[in-house]
Amino acid sequence: MNIVIVGAGSVGSELVEQLALEDHNIVIIDTQGEVIENLINSFDVKGICGNGASHEIMSEAEVHDSDLLIACTQNDELNILCCLLAKSFGASDTIARVRNPEYFKLFTERNINLSMMINAELEAALEISRSLRYQQAIMIEPFANGKVEIVEIKVEEKSLLDGLKLIDIPSKLGVKFLVTAVDRGDEVIIPSGYFELHSNDKIYILASSKDIFLLFKKLGIARGAKSIMIIGGSRIASYLADELSKVDIKVKIIEKDKSRCEELDEELPKAEIICGDGTNQDLLIDEGMLNCDAVVSLCPIDEQNIIISLFALSKNIGKIITKIDKPTYSKLLSASGLDSIVSLRKSTSDQIIRYVRSKQNSMGSKINRLYSILQGKAEAIEFQVNDSFKACSIPLKDLKTIQDILIGGIVRNDKLIIPGGNDTIENGDSVIIVSAVRAEQLDDLNDILE
Repeated sequence: MNIVIVGAGSVGSELVEQLALEDHNIVIIDTQGEVIENLINSFDVKGICGNGASHEIMSEAEVHDSDLLIACTQNDELNILCCLLAKSFGASDTIARVRNPEYFKLFTERNINLSMMINAELEAALEISRSLRYQQAIMIEPFANGKVEIVEIKVEEKSLLDGLKLIDIPSKLGVKFLVTAVDRGDEVIIPSGYFELHSNDKIYILASSKDIFLLFKKLGIARGAKSIMIIGGSRIASYLADELSKVDIKVKIIEKDKSRCEELDEELPKAEIICGDGTNQDLLIDEGMLNCDAVVSLCPIDEQNIIISLFALSKNIGKIITKIDKPTYSKLLSASGLDSIVSLRKSTSDQIIRYVRSKQNSMGSKINRLYSILQGKAEAIEFQVNDSFKACSIPLKDLKTIQDILIGGIVRNDKLIIPGGNDTIENGDSVIIVSAVRAEQLDDLNDILE
């Protein structure tokens, strides 16, 4: 596909990397010449320095011949304008990153001529809210309209899972779930039934929400937090506090900008707003950090979030969630014991990659959901099966598939099937595939077949 990206910030740079790896023709536009230079030296892409909303720049980028224009600058108005102009130039599809909730609601209701709008801050808030349901859940991601969840946890020493072979799980635990992927050190494993779990493994469990609850109860994993401290009064914080207030979770937000505190106080009547510096450790203690079930660090600077989260870790806070946008910091945090990380660039790129693959494969199995796991080394993809799938009604034991993929779940008539050898994939099913193969190989469900 011919794709034009306007904005080479953290989100735009991530998209360039991901889409270039999938062999798309990419043009990246930004006003920062040095950033453009770095991208064209690193990837096989064309770079243009200039204003993405100008007629001259759009002509140079050949927007009229593009299959997709993605506007992901920090400015909502510019993103929307770029998309509207691109449509007038003849671009087939457009995607705008829109952060302002008023714009998002307005343009959704008015059905403006955009193919897709992305509110990365809202998606990040929902991701955090889900992970707060259980203290030890690193990540909880829904599939099949919430009927299925993939949950990431760490295997604790001497837990029921420590030393357990996957084939023995049904008899030992009596709960229907599947371990779809394992992160052991730097090794990514798509496990077979004879794989044995060890303490400190990070595992990705697929099950219904009911069975997740039953499993966690047997494992002694505590239910979610009841009191949350959020450091940083960003849009994510506002969305998150609003979401948590719906389930009567006590929220305290610490923000140093006085005018932003006043806005938050008006927007969030159920939350307690404290005007102060969230990097001040004495302030955090005075405001009750030690009595909180969870701390969520949402400052605009990654380094601030790391320092705050490490301080919370030193005080044995039950759950700590850290916003990080620089990929190089993720491994550092994980090695320090901070596993729950949220990234705006990752959540945005996952949505756009899903859209691109679905457009590219309009005749095959539709991609309903795509989620990058294991720090980008693997993916969980939900396909909607249609009659183009070549292996319908063939028992899975007879299905010849490529290496490093696992059929994690089949949803049929709103019910999850944890697949066994005699199960089949049928037209109309939703199928969840976990894959550690190169991303561009799985545009269609047929790509899992040998």
